Amino acid sequence: MKSLKWFLLGPLGLLCLLVLWGLIEPHFLNVEEETAVIPNLPKAWEGQKIGQLSDFQVGLWADNPDTGHRGVKKLIEVQPAAVFISGDFIYHAKPDPAAEIEEAVSIVRPLVEAGIPTYAVLGNHDYGMSSKKAPPDTELASNLETELETAGIVVLKNESTQMRLPNSDEPLYLAAVGSLWAKQDDVSKTLEGIPANSPRVVMMHNPDTFELFPANSAPLAVAGHTHGGQMRLPASPQWSWLRFTQDDKVYADGWAKGYGKPGNNLYVNIGIGMSMVPIRIFCPPELTIFTLRSS
Repeated sequence: MKSLKWFLLGPLGLLCLLVLWGLIEPHFLNVEEETAVIPNLPKAWEGQKIGQLSDFQVGLWADNPDTGHRGVKKLIEVQPAAVFISGDFIYHAKPDPAAEIEEAVSIVRPLVEAGIPTYAVLGNHDYGMSSKKAPPDTELASNLETELETAGIVVLKNESTQMRLPNSDEPLYLAAVGSLWAKQDDVSKTLEGIPANSPRVVMMHNPDTFELFPANSAPLAVAGHTHGGQMRLPASPQWSWLRFTQDDKVYADGWAKGYGKPGNNLYVNIGIGMSMVPIRIFCPPELTIFTLRSS
């Protein structure tokens, strides 16, 4: 009987420790440094850095905006040529979206104040969508976009822009796609206006959009949305809670090898915040810093 008691208490104790750690882990920040090869990269952009943050999810109970602030502080120290924020600034549209929007904007505003060009796309939660079947709240998304742009963040949807460095006329194109779940994604329109063989990077929120890009049109694409699975086995991003709760094809963490068309490469940032429960297990929040190379 005593042995049975310890047998039952052992797994329960382990579960409690995991939950406790899961509440602590969201307040750590993992800095991933990656190299990205961009064909025809201008000489001025060789060796330049681009930072990526994603999925703050402000408004989830017991959320972790402090981790987002630390990620921004680290980026200001690094001084990259640009920063990409790949969507899901907020989590819930109710009861007070204005307060959530202001807190999310306060996280990224220091980037602009530090003189770092900062670009963003919106994610499904920014449209108030916690599922694919939910109706998109376009007013919520518009209000968020307005506040971000007032803070100096460039919000893009199905369009491209030329990023330039000081004292250089050589552009690097940024193509940014709208939200997949909100049916605001249009890859063809996004790529319009980018001359053939021009150097470019691509940003989206949902990695499923990546499959729509023609071959050799997205040498570096970045996305978020997956939270890395949020709760997973150690060093096993494909064996996660997300794997068993998502119906669509999900690439949870890092480079999505073998995914998409030839010549295209996708990196999935596992994000800062969380969904449903404020827990991360073996999946700490991430800041990604890419170093650009021509070969």
